[in-house]
Amino acid sequence: MSRAVDGSKRKNHRKKILEQAKGYWGRRHSNYKTAKDAVTKALSYAYRDRKDRKADFRRIWIIRINAACKAEGISYSRFIDGLNKAGITINRKVLAYLALKDADAFKAVAAKAREALGA
Repeated sequence: MSRAVDGSKRKNHRKKILEQAKGYWGRRHSNYKTAKDAVTKALSYAYRDRKDRKADFRRIWIIRINAACKAEGISYSRFIDGLNKAGITINRKVLAYLALKDADAFKAVAAKAREALGA
């Protein structure tokens, strides 16, 4: 009895890898051996960067809050310290949204933070 070398499991697995490599440049999209390496690397980068995205957004929020704080004449660190002393628990995502979209609300929050620092 002859040995099966082109079975459906093997074919399906290779097909899946090549479908994932669709759009890659050069041999990486058509040659199984190179596509396998490229897909493995891409998936590991995707996993890593899903974690990094959270830090990236936090960095952006802090930059936006800092810019709005400078316009109010207070530093970012003093602003956050004032919020903590005032007992205001608003996360950075919401603070950045206020700084960007609702300047009046941010001014009110900054005034409360400044008030808590002065007391």
